[in-house]
Amino acid sequence: MEKDKQNYYGSLCTEMYEILHEKAPEDELDFYISYAKKGGKILEALCGSGRFLIPFMERGYDISGIDVSGEMLSKLKQKAPDAKVVQADILEYSFEGRFDYIFISSGSVSLFTDISQCKKILRKLKEMLSPGGIFVFAVETMADRCPDDSEYKVTVSEKTREGYDLLLKTRNYYDEQSQTQFSPGIYELYHGDKLLQREVMDFQTHLYQSGEMEQYLDEIGFQNVKTYSSFDRSSSVDHPCERFLFECRAEA
Repeated sequence: MEKDKQNYYGSLCTEMYEILHEKAPEDELDFYISYAKKGGKILEALCGSGRFLIPFMERGYDISGIDVSGEMLSKLKQKAPDAKVVQADILEYSFEGRFDYIFISSGSVSLFTDISQCKKILRKLKEMLSPGGIFVFAVETMADRCPDDSEYKVTVSEKTREGYDLLLKTRNYYDEQSQTQFSPGIYELYHGDKLLQREVMDFQTHLYQSGEMEQYLDEIGFQNVKTYSSFDRSSSVDHPCERFLFECRAEA
């Protein structure tokens, strides 16, 4: 069955993600773990297949996760059956209690290309924080823009554990007005020359300009917002960098 929901990680997309991104980058993992405290209640929104959530569990942190992709969460549960995760839309789900620390890794906030919807999600997460709680996340920037393509081309080719060939064909085009990078993809699974499965993904990301997200966070009411350009907490300056990192605190 094909899924073409925007930014939905289906079965083949999830398989490719697991091959390419089995483990979290150490510098990024260390960055998010540095905000965690033992005894605190932690939420990873958009937790995917668990490459960040599971290391938190292994270190003894009380962490929960939420993601809309059943395929990604199935992979997570295979690796960590005791993980506290739910399949749901953030705006449609209510957790019991509040969290001392919430984070969204890998620039995934950029997947919310409808800015009004993005603000609603950020506001919902703010409401889920305990007094003085902290919210940390990253977004992709204009420096991450891909060159436009006139047609689809194979960008990734990998072998699955079963020995099948898994291909990803993509094309990229950018809309200046909405600052949206469109990267539709076609995943194909082959056994020799035989096509076993095909999956379409409508992948879109909003690329942020310097100072843009800070305005949204101010509207929402976050206090003491800090912006970084790297995981070593280098101060963000107006120059090309692939991500902006945000550290936001709720009122104490």
